[in-house]
Amino acid sequence: MSLASAQIGSLPHGAPERRINPVGRAATAGVPRATIGGLRLAVLDREQTAEFMVEAVHPNRRVNRPLYLTSANGEVLSRCSTEPMTDRLFRTADLINADGQPLVMVSKLRSPNPLPERVATTDLFHDVARKAEELGLTFYLFGANEAENKAAIANVRRAYPALKIVGHSHGYLRGDALRAKVDEINALAPDFLWVALGVPYEQAFVDEFMPRLGNVGVIKTSGGLFNFLSGSRPRAPRWMQIVGLEWAWRLWLEPRRLFWRYLTTNPHALYLLFNRTRSSSTKD
Repeated sequence: MSLASAQIGSLPHGAPERRINPVGRAATAGVPRATIGGLRLAVLDREQTAEFMVEAVHPNRRVNRPLYLTSANGEVLSRCSTEPMTDRLFRTADLINADGQPLVMVSKLRSPNPLPERVATTDLFHDVARKAEELGLTFYLFGANEAENKAAIANVRRAYPALKIVGHSHGYLRGDALRAKVDEINALAPDFLWVALGVPYEQAFVDEFMPRLGNVGVIKTSGGLFNFLSGSRPRAPRWMQIVGLEWAWRLWLEPRRLFWRYLTTNPHALYLLFNRTRSSSTKD
């Protein structure tokens, strides 16, 4: 059992929603947002998001806690609408990116200031890695099982030999071992902590342990990122990503695990996209 699956049921209601969190509001005040499918999403492209993350770890921009970024797709919209705990966890994020092409497509139909593009964490990681390599910024990769984590690290080091990876760990830790690992991460003080535990467990991790990670610059939840970095899971063909069918590719790869999930969340997400997408966009 992973750490977060053991903890999600008893999670404390610690972090406040961004709208009532002065630290998060101040740190992201200049970012335009739009309500898409019921969630407030950042109206930023990948390059702008990567630049925002890099700027956020500058010593003059640091706050007394990590900046917390997460991502939403159709499944997340559906789960936030039906699972109060998941909804609360996402609304505590300082910034939510759109990691789903259908969100981008509907925003172009319903919003005068639509989402410019999908910000897939699998692509964003490489954007940030290239910048971090040039600037001497540091990474820590936390999550997945031990074999996937090690394979991901090996491939990242080959791709970015000058990137400073100060540490890494699989995500199957509990109790004292987990708390010790969190304290170790904080002592290493990475500029970027990539947490890949899956929804909503990685959001639960951030909610519980952010107070112990004050030396970390940015936490980015990462879903199945390490599976792609390790090479164990191939990306969908580019044309499927562009037309919003990456979910179908994943279903083809893992039908037993994903069939029921997509059958229940996809239609609901489509309903939310057309009924809970506002036509206004603001920086609040």
